[in-house]
Amino acid sequence: MQSPHSLDWPAITQSLDDSGCAHIPQLLSPAECTALAGLYPNTALFRSRVVMERYSFGRGEYQYFHYPLPDPVAQLRSGIYPHLVPVANRWNEAMGIAVRYPAEHADFLQRCHTAGQLRPTPLLLQYGPGDYNCLHQDLYGEHVFPLQLAVLLSEPGRDFSGGEFVLTEQRPRMQSRPEVVPLRQGDAVLFAVHHRPVQGTRGSYRVQLRHGVSRVRTGQRHTLGVIFHDAQ
Repeated sequence: MQSPHSLDWPAITQSLDDSGCAHIPQLLSPAECTALAGLYPNTALFRSRVVMERYSFGRGEYQYFHYPLPDPVAQLRSGIYPHLVPVANRWNEAMGIAVRYPAEHADFLQRCHTAGQLRPTPLLLQYGPGDYNCLHQDLYGEHVFPLQLAVLLSEPGRDFSGGEFVLTEQRPRMQSRPEVVPLRQGDAVLFAVHHRPVQGTRGSYRVQLRHGVSRVRTGQRHTLGVIFHDAQ
């Protein structure tokens, strides 16, 4: 795993400001990806399993980890969060949102837990042929951190085909703008959970974002999702 502190945060920040997402190549090694994907059958590690078709979320399934999180997941969550806090606070200020986020993830989790958001949200997702994830937002309660992370654990072209990560942005009085982020095994994408500010001629305004996964055509695709707020 690359140390979160060694990443090119000025470039990541610029990409987040420009497009609402940032690509991080090779955040995890192939061996780490294989090990994490291999946890999926171990139901003892997870608090719940969701079959997406039952809820019209798409097709495929995912499982939320319970506490304590596996070490690599916990390290990513606590290590990346502090680097995102300046972006999150600056975005909220630009959008006229009063909420500010503490410097350390443990302090933000305490805020979530005090409000009754006690359930961990990091998850593993599993897709097979024909599976997909509808465009959505991972909100889960009153306290929402405005950025999240996804890491592709499978290798396109070898383990699966199709299954592209898709982000859409809806600006006022305009049609949605799609963005496809090409990922290889171990690559991560940071992206806006809900909304972000865009600078217009009359100041900043909010745009709404949603994310999903296009249809997997062949094989099996695993993804790690790291959401920084907990759920009710």
